[in-house]
Amino acid sequence: MRSWSIPIGRLFEVEVRIHPTFLLLFLFVFATDYRAHQSLANGPRDLALVGIILACVAARECAQMLVARRAGMIPKAVILLPLCGVTLFEEKRVEEKRLEEGRLENPRAGKPALGGALGMRDIRLALVGPLTNLVLAFLAAGCALAFIDHPDLWTRPWLQGANLPRSLVWANLYLAALNLLPAYPLDGGRILRAFFLSSLDMPVATRRAVSISNAIAMVFMIAGLFSDTWLTMVGVIVFSAAQLEERAIVFQSVLDNVRLEEIMLTDFATLSPADTLEGALEKAVHSLQDDFPVVRGSDMVGVVSKQRILEALRLEGNGYVQAVMNKIFEVSVRQESLGTAFRKLNSRNSSIIPVVEDERLIGIVTLQNLMHSMTLLAESRKLRRDEAES
Repeated sequence: MRSWSIPIGRLFEVEVRIHPTFLLLFLFVFATDYRAHQSLANGPRDLALVGIILACVAARECAQMLVARRAGMIPKAVILLPLCGVTLFEEKRVEEKRLEEGRLENPRAGKPALGGALGMRDIRLALVGPLTNLVLAFLAAGCALAFIDHPDLWTRPWLQGANLPRSLVWANLYLAALNLLPAYPLDGGRILRAFFLSSLDMPVATRRAVSISNAIAMVFMIAGLFSDTWLTMVGVIVFSAAQLEERAIVFQSVLDNVRLEEIMLTDFATLSPADTLEGALEKAVHSLQDDFPVVRGSDMVGVVSKQRILEALRLEGNGYVQAVMNKIFEVSVRQESLGTAFRKLNSRNSSIIPVVEDERLIGIVTLQNLMHSMTLLAESRKLRRDEAES
C-alpha cells in the first residue's frame, strides 16, 4: 500500500501519506477550469482548491482517528485520497485478543460476537466522517456570511478555484454526501460491510463490500462519459480506494492466519559469542542472512546483525561477538501468527526473531523474509481466490 503513496509527515504519531490521485485531481481541476474559462484558468487557485479538499479529508480522518483511539484502536498510518482516507490500525483491546486466541483452537469460536462488535464499531466510526464534514461546512458558511460581502454560496459552479470560501463550504458538503454512498471504503460502504459482518468473517465481508464498490465505481465512470466528467473522477477515486482496502485486508488475513512454522527459516547460520568479529564477518559473507542468532552450546544468548558487525570493525577494530551482540531480544513459538511476530519486531525495533520449541532454537524469522513471505502469500491467496471466483 505504501509503495503507491507519498509520505508528508506524522500527525498524532500517525504516519500520513497522500495517494497519487491527488495529483490526478489537480490536473483534472485545472483541465476543467481551462475548458470552461480558457485564459481565465488559474493554476495557483486550482492548486489551492485541491489543498482545500485535502484539508477537508484530513480533518475527517483526524476525527475518525480520535474516535478510534477511544475505541481501543491504534492508528499506525493513513493514506489520504480525494474522497476519504485508508487507515491502518493496530488492535489492542484485550477482549478481541482473547477471541482471536479462541479462533486459533476453534476457527468458528467467537466469530459472531467478534463480527457484531466490529460491525457496531465500524458504524460508529463511519458516522463520524460525514458529521465532521457537515460541522465544518456550517462553520465555513457562517464565517463566509459574517466576514465576506456577497460570498455567493449558492452560485454555480460550487467547486471552483475562483471562489475558495464557497468551495470550502461545498467541498465539505460533497464529502459528507458522497461518503454515504454504499461503496467501500467510503463511510456508507463501511456501514454496508458492518451488516455483512453479522454473518460473515472480515475477509469475506470486505471482499463482498469491495465487489459492490467496484460496480458503483464503474457506473460512475461510465455515467461521467455521457454527463458530468466529475462523476468519472469520483468513480476513479472510489475504485482506487477499494483496491487499497482490499490489499490491506488480504495482508491482514495473512498476518492473522499464517503461522511462523509456515515461513520460518530452518536452514540458517549461527554465531558463537566467542567468535571474533572478523570470523563472524567471514561467515556472513557466505550467508544470505543479514541477522544471526548467537548460540552458546544449546542456549541462545543474543542476536547480532551484519551491519552491527561492520560498524564495530570500523570503529573499534577486531573483537568478539559477545561484546556487540544484543542480549535483549524477543522469541516466538512456531504456532504464533505473523501478526504477532511483526508486532514483536516493531516493539523492539529489531529485525530478527528466533523461533524456539522446548527451549531449543528451531528456526528464525527475519524482517526481510517476513515481508517477502507476506507479499508472496498475499498474492498467492489473491490468485487462488480469483481462480475460485472465475
